[in-house]
Amino acid sequence: MTEPRYTPLRARHEALGASFTDFGGWQMPVRYTSDLAEHHAVREAAGMFDISHMAEFTVEGPDAAAYLDYALAGRLSAMAVGKAKYSLLLAEDGGIVDDVIVYRLADDDFLIISNAGNRDAVREALQSRTQDFEVRVADVSDSYALIAVQGPAAEQILAEVTGIEDVSIPWSEQKYYAWASASYAGKPLLLARTGYTGEDGFELLVAAEDAEALWDAVLAAGQGRGLVPAGLAARDTLRLEAGMPLYGHELSRETKPAQAGLGRVVVTEKERFVGKDAVTPAAGARVLVGLAAEGRRAGRAGYAVVAEDGGVLGEITSGALSPTLGHPIAMAFVDPASAEEGTAVFLDVRGTKIPATVTALPFYRRKK
Repeated sequence: MTEPRYTPLRARHEALGASFTDFGGWQMPVRYTSDLAEHHAVREAAGMFDISHMAEFTVEGPDAAAYLDYALAGRLSAMAVGKAKYSLLLAEDGGIVDDVIVYRLADDDFLIISNAGNRDAVREALQSRTQDFEVRVADVSDSYALIAVQGPAAEQILAEVTGIEDVSIPWSEQKYYAWASASYAGKPLLLARTGYTGEDGFELLVAAEDAEALWDAVLAAGQGRGLVPAGLAARDTLRLEAGMPLYGHELSRETKPAQAGLGRVVVTEKERFVGKDAVTPAAGARVLVGLAAEGRRAGRAGYAVVAEDGGVLGEITSGALSPTLGHPIAMAFVDPASAEEGTAVFLDVRGTKIPATVTALPFYRRKK
């Protein structure tokens, strides 16, 4: 039996009374106080998440950009230094190995952040694709911790954190899906304006040994500003409201990007990339939609989406009673004939048919 893994912030979570759950082989805080309170704090002020279970890889060398154009589905060579891009790592059969975010640190230097549960698969795929390129791929996950601060007050709070110095771009000028350099405890700190909640916010990549001190400093800066530590339960309802896919739910090795609404991420015009010849879904393949229902009973992952006569139309991948909207929402793969916005369907919630309507994603957009 594999021993569970903990992030460098384990002691901080235990001191705050967190409840833990297994996530991709890691013991992660699922909540500290209340799922609802943590969710609402992110929508209204700010929440701080430990996401140090995520995996990090560096890609360096004169062929780094060309290599990533081949290894990933997007055109990473067109990304400017200082920017970030969402992309997909595909298998030869066009299925999704993982969804990743790529940061261009320099002309020949990139950082990739992938999902914790796919660390081994991503490392193996990246390394197996280097043979035609002068490039070095390194798994640096254990050297870093990753802390996310999300919510409308995130920028103001982080701008006042004691110990963050040498910020290369003023906080208010940092753009979405871009990064700035800084230092913390005399070591490099990467500030990425990215996140997984649908709110404004930042993800801070810090040396693992300095994670506890940075966590404490951010909490101190957030006192009186509504900042709370938040766990995976709130992160899940936040990302669901924002229509953001989760690997193992909306994304998998059996899913083609276009089925999950991610066809735009794939640059099919590229001369070659892994998965190019198989990236088109089969005719009639189910597609991802949003579903909105009334009442309080939510459909959950694995529940069927059915027609009035009980015929199965698809399956829910993620579902919850939306804390922000006050009604049940879900994402589901359904037959193309039932995917048009406004289509009436039913959720089979433990034998009860709950009326629902196909709706556009995302369910929630933050106020600008």
